[in-house]
Parts: sequence; structure tokens; C-alpha cells
Amino acid sequence: MGADGEEHQPQAFALAPREGARMRGLSAFQAVSLAGLVALLAWAATAQAASMAGALVVALHLAFTVCAVWRIVLVLASRRPAPSAPTPAVWPTYTVLAALYDEAEVLPQLVGHLSKLDYPADRLEGYLVLEAHDHATRAAVERLARPDWLRILIVPPGSPQTKPRALNHALARARGEVITVYDAEDAPEPGQLREAAARFVADPSGRLACVQAPLRIRRHGPGQSPFLDRQFALEYAALFEVTLPGMARLGLPFPLGGTSNHFRADVLRAVGGWDAHNVTEDADLGFRLWRHGHRLDVIRTPTWETPPGGLEDWLPQRLRWIKGFMQTWGVHTRRPWELGLRGGLSLVMTLGMALASAAIHAPSVALVASAVLTALAAGLTPATPIMALGVLTGGTVAAWISAGIGAHRAGLAYGPRAMAEAPAYWSLLTLAFALAAWRLIRDPFGWDKTRHRPDLPAEAGPGAAAGPISAA
Repeated sequence: MGADGEEHQPQAFALAPREGARMRGLSAFQAVSLAGLVALLAWAATAQAASMAGALVVALHLAFTVCAVWRIVLVLASRRPAPSAPTPAVWPTYTVLAALYDEAEVLPQLVGHLSKLDYPADRLEGYLVLEAHDHATRAAVERLARPDWLRILIVPPGSPQTKPRALNHALARARGEVITVYDAEDAPEPGQLREAAARFVADPSGRLACVQAPLRIRRHGPGQSPFLDRQFALEYAALFEVTLPGMARLGLPFPLGGTSNHFRADVLRAVGGWDAHNVTEDADLGFRLWRHGHRLDVIRTPTWETPPGGLEDWLPQRLRWIKGFMQTWGVHTRRPWELGLRGGLSLVMTLGMALASAAIHAPSVALVASAVLTALAAGLTPATPIMALGVLTGGTVAAWISAGIGAHRAGLAYGPRAMAEAPAYWSLLTLAFALAAWRLIRDPFGWDKTRHRPDLPAEAGPGAAAGPISAA
């Protein structure tokens, strides 16, 4: 039996092997494409070595230029705000899910935040979804006073032990017409459900399958890692205040955030729920909804989150994200034509660009630094090719502009210190990339959990959460 008197039911949602991350081999298309690329590079390296080197340099410059232009296009597109919708005559039923594991410490804070959600109680249900063997969290939740609509659901033992598997178990019994997901550290603004529900009701076509709320970073007490906290907050601001709104305004699919995304329940079930084997099930689901003919959008009402903390907490989280991006890239390039031209462009410019950037950040910085230091040590003027310098400067400035505008919209300070620190933060992504590649080989479905800590009492609510992390 599950908690609150509900019987366990078998997991009702499982993707076909070729649809999800469980299939680890290459598809026929991927194998042929990879073989063709390797053969082309081998021929060029032997027969056209000099030309190949020049072509690679030009290709890299072109790629960096395209990325810089892409950032500026999204900045401009994101200026048009998300549409508003009239108040529905009848509010749809809503299910709130929070899949938790080893979260006894932060559970009271989460329940407090969920209790403040402003939605008709008779149209609302919620589940705290817990693992059967997580006795500490189960004991903690039993001691808490909860709203009548917020219940406990126990996931039976099984594998893989991941958040998406737990969410699928909850999806099998959810009764809401709209479903949303929150994480343990989340503090959603009370009116978020109403804005999302109104948007769905105002969409007569039924193609709007999901809306994503912006995630904003709040402090959780005196900063023990101000550099990482500051850069993490700015990274979120650029993503949720500029990139995703810009892509939504351009009518493109995008990788969802792992929380505060709101779904039409019938559509979510029709596409197979979440991929239990993908450790960034959110990124995968955004593109899978698009492949099935649906569209995504954003809303304005935010959810506040805490930064992960020091390197020992930041690195496992980022490792999992990059590993999941690798999985999602592998899944959706098996038959990329199913995404169409716009979907394929979005996949390349989000996941593809994120993976490529993470792989080359640190080597690029090291190469530039070594060239400059070597020249200075020899008493020479460092060589600065105009094209390379222009591309590097353009890409950096475009990233600064995106972060600066995102910071302004999220209420964060942004100044020279944060700008100067950014390349060091970007370089850390290369470490996470290398570890993620290794983990993808050794433990592809392992979940590198992020530890969540409770806020200090003065900073525990959404209103207090608006205090910015300094980014000057």
C-alpha cells in the first residue's frame, strides 16, 4: 500500500527502446553519418592536410560567429513578453508533483511554499512522491501538517531509481487536467498555477502542451561560495529570462527546466510521460513534445530556487545535466528529420552548442593564455590574428549582453566583477564535461543527486527570496 491509503500500481509509462535513453547503441542513421564523417576527415588529413587545417579554423570562426549572432537574435526576440490570458470561467483541475529523495532537511520549507499556492482548493491535488526505502524523508513528512489536497505517494522499489521514474508513477494516478512539477528547494510565486492554467484554457487549438515558468536564484544564507553562486544565478538569468523566452517567441522548441513546467495531462500521457532512463528528462521531453506536433511557451510568474553551493555540490549537478544533454542529443539525432528544420536548428543551438562549448572552454582559455605567456616570456609581442580576436571578442560580448539583460529582468546586480569572472566559470564546465562523458560510459542511468539545504528563516519565503545575489 502507498501512503494515505493508496494502492501501488505498476508503472504505466515506458517508452519504446528507440524513443528513449535506455537504448545505448547507434541508430542506422547515426552509424552511417559517423562513418562518413570519419572517412571524410581521414581523407582530408592525408590528401588535403594543409587545406583541412585552414578549413577547420574557418569553420570554428564561423561557428563562434553564428553562436554570437544567435544570442543577439534571442535577446531581441525575448523583448516581446509572453502573452497574457483572460481569467477562465471554470478553472481546470490541477495536480502538483514533487518527487523527493533524501530531502528530510528541506521538506518543511517545501511544504510551506506549496501551501501558499493560490488556486481553488477543490480543483487542486498534490503528491509528495517518495521512494520506498527513503525512511528519513517518509518519517519527516508524516510529522508535518499539510494542506488537505497535498498527499503522500510511495514509489515501489525498482530501477532505474530516478526522478522521472517517480514522476511516471505519480502520473499514472494523477487526476488533474494540468500537471506541474516542483523540486525540493522550490518557492513558486503563489499565482503561478493560475497564470499557467489560464494560458491552457485560452488555447483552443490544444497544441500548447507545456509552459515553462522562469527560475530565479535566491540566497539561502551567508554565501559560502560567492563566485559559484553569483555565476550560477547569472547563468539562470540568461537562460530563463532571455534564451527560453526568445525561443518561445520565435516558435521554436527548447529544453525544459526540470521544475516549474506545466503540462496538459492528456498530452503528457499520449507522448509516454517522462523518460525514466534520461537524467535530464526535462530537456528530452521538450523536444519529444515538439516531435509529436505540440508546442511550448513560457509564462512570467517565477519560481525561486537556491544555488547548489560549493564545488562539491555544483559539480555533481552540472555533471548530471551535461550527461543528460549527451543522452538527449543521442536520442533525438537517431531520426533528426522528425524534428523538422526548426526543431533540428533548436536542438543544435541549445544542446549541441552547450555540449560543444563545455568541451572547448578550458582548452581555449588555456591555449590563449599559454600563447600570451610564452610570447611575453620570450620578450615578444603576442600574436593576435584579427579574425580570431574579433570572433573571441564578439562571442564574449554577446554572452555578456545576454547575461546582463537577463540579470536586469531577474532583479540581479551585474557589473565588471561578474563579467571578468565569467571565463573562469565557463572553464569549469570542461571539467564537468569530461566527468560526464566518463559517467555516461560507466553509469549512464546513475543519478548524481544535488544536496538541498534549508534557507535561513529571514530568507525562507518567496517575498524574501527576491533579495538578489550580488553580481557586481
